Amino acid sequence: MSPASPPVADFASLRPPRAILFDWDNTLVDSWATIHDALNFLMRAMAMPEWSLAETKERVRLSLREAFPLYFGERWEEARDIYLDRFRAIHLDRLIPLPGREAMLRGLADQGIYLGIVSNKTGDLLRREVERLGWSDMFGSIVGAGDAPADKPASEPVHLALAPSGVSAGDEVWFVGDTAVDMECAENSGCVAVLLGGAGPPEEFARFAPQLSFSDEADLFRSVEDLRFEGRRPSS
Repeated sequence: MSPASPPVADFASLRPPRAILFDWDNTLVDSWATIHDALNFLMRAMAMPEWSLAETKERVRLSLREAFPLYFGERWEEARDIYLDRFRAIHLDRLIPLPGREAMLRGLADQGIYLGIVSNKTGDLLRREVERLGWSDMFGSIVGAGDAPADKPASEPVHLALAPSGVSAGDEVWFVGDTAVDMECAENSGCVAVLLGGAGPPEEFARFAPQLSFSDEADLFRSVEDLRFEGRRPSS
């Protein structure tokens, strides 16, 4: 059972978003196969047991500088370099946008909504992927791990991503992602937490539940349109 959307009355009380920040991996693009390949390449190099794909999907949430010390201890920087070398060698050729995401993004941008990315993928790799897909023109900011003093779920990358927009973090900013870390980041920065197609177990969202939950990009886009239409409708 996925987290339920809030009651209609709660949705109707929301303000139309002036800015929407998106997670990247597995929110806009399908990255699991690439991440899984690079991680198991690393595990073999470190003489550690390989992870199943299910374990990769369950464990990959934080940025390298947050997660790798937990798994590799004092060797975490060595592990980071091995992982990044493998990831750089394969990620662009394996980059797959999720269905419908480009059309959704272009539709939102055409409405004058400021779009940004806040990801725990290393910043230079993230920007290369956005450029490879030809999506750079749609985003006012692309913030990855290491770009701000702290990574998701801290609020710093959100404020950095919003800096060019003139929009402050708050109820006019949606933070869209697929994991509880994204919902936590939204809460930490005071933005509206939006789950898009999240497939994690219900317990993942026990502490940081989404305020809005959409099964796919079309549902999200229609909801934004509905809010903007209501906002333009003259009061009786």
